[in-house]
Amino acid sequence: MADSEETRKRGLAERVTGAVIWRSGSQIAAQIVMWTATIIVVRLLEPQDYGLFAMTQVVLVIFNFLNGYSFASSLIQADSVDERRIAQVFGLLILLNVGLAALQFLTAPLAAAYFRQPIIADMLRVQTLLYLATPFIALPSALLARGLDFKNQAKANMAAAVAGAATALGCAYSGFGLWTLVVTPIVMFGVRAIGLTLAARLLVWPSFDFRGAGHVLTFGGALMLCQLFWIVQSQADIFIAGRMLSAHELGLYAEALFLTQIFTSKFIPPLNEVAFPAYAELGKRDGVIRDAFATSVRMTMFVACPLYLGMAATAGPLVATLFGPKWLEMIPLVAMLAIAMPFFAMQIIFSPATNALGRPGIYVRTSLVNAIVMTSAFAIGAQYGVRGLTYAWLVGAPLMLLSTIALSRRAIGTSWSAVADAVWPSACAAALMAVAVHQLGARLDGLPPPAQLALLVPLGGALYLGLHWLFDRRSIADLYRMVVTRRLPSAA
Repeated sequence: MADSEETRKRGLAERVTGAVIWRSGSQIAAQIVMWTATIIVVRLLEPQDYGLFAMTQVVLVIFNFLNGYSFASSLIQADSVDERRIAQVFGLLILLNVGLAALQFLTAPLAAAYFRQPIIADMLRVQTLLYLATPFIALPSALLARGLDFKNQAKANMAAAVAGAATALGCAYSGFGLWTLVVTPIVMFGVRAIGLTLAARLLVWPSFDFRGAGHVLTFGGALMLCQLFWIVQSQADIFIAGRMLSAHELGLYAEALFLTQIFTSKFIPPLNEVAFPAYAELGKRDGVIRDAFATSVRMTMFVACPLYLGMAATAGPLVATLFGPKWLEMIPLVAMLAIAMPFFAMQIIFSPATNALGRPGIYVRTSLVNAIVMTSAFAIGAQYGVRGLTYAWLVGAPLMLLSTIALSRRAIGTSWSAVADAVWPSACAAALMAVAVHQLGARLDGLPPPAQLALLVPLGGALYLGLHWLFDRRSIADLYRMVVTRRLPSAA
């Protein structure tokens, strides 16, 4: 029996390790492709183009909480799934997204009137095509995630990234201007939908008979409510400031936020996709995920703290190198936002754990509290212009983390001290590294920005690893074990 239990745990560990490597590895590769294109495109377009695009994203995100992803996620957490349940979810996804496409098409002029930008209506009507691809992304993604099959997901995501990069470069060089930002996501959604549908071998006709789908509707409805609160939290800044700031100022803020949220928006969500089914399987078998969650916190902070504090210390040469002279006003915004992002990065890794335990109500409560915190912060900060929005993040992000820990820790089985123990080595090492890099950067002010980065980045990385080795060698050993030997840390 003991051998069987050990074999079972080792099998799960190997599957999770493979999933992490494929999901994170493909995400890194895809982001390299997309960022290469983005750096070129951002130099061809104007800040006001990104400001207008950010306005349309508010509307898309508001509608997207009804796109049915939460109902597809119920298939991951369910004990068993049959063809009828899959067909019901497929039918629900189609109904919701066709309805959203029609609603956005009809209400586009209202959004244009609110932001006082007539072109917003045309942009939103073209962007309704995104909804038509959503059912063919959400459902196969959930089915592949349920089996921890992220290898095939990785292939589809990589194909979408290559197609998106090619589209962005082609449109920008052809003079499409603002419409480059509209067309590129549509192409990416289409390619990803085709790739995921083929990978999951989705050969099920949709069913519009929802009898017996109570679990899907209950679990999915709770997550949908969380998504609503998340939308309020994440889009309140653009929604509030969109009528108060110029398109130029809003574009600067939106791109500063985009740059500083690279890790939180591009890398943590894919890892959460792996964590959710892994936690769910652990919860079904043992009911205990405390040790695995502690490892997740430790590894996330091991990367997030040096990345963001290093970004704050090198904001000047970083922005000048990546974005060019017309974006230099963004430097102080990037520096302030980067300081807030480690708190935000840690906060968003709690929800997969509580959801996987079948406790979506906790996520509902944390999302509600955090929506109130950030909306209030943005409403006050926007009165002081674009700098005020960044100060709102400096206050709101730590408050969100504290409320999330307070509401989630008992369900996960962790404590304040356990969380602090997982964080402090990375935080201390990164803070000391950032101070040293900032001081050295001030002495290199005469060098070209790329040369400054070429000196500061490797120096900062080496200093951080050396300090971390002194404080806590576990994280470095765990990272080596995952990347080189493809084994999970023993605690996980």
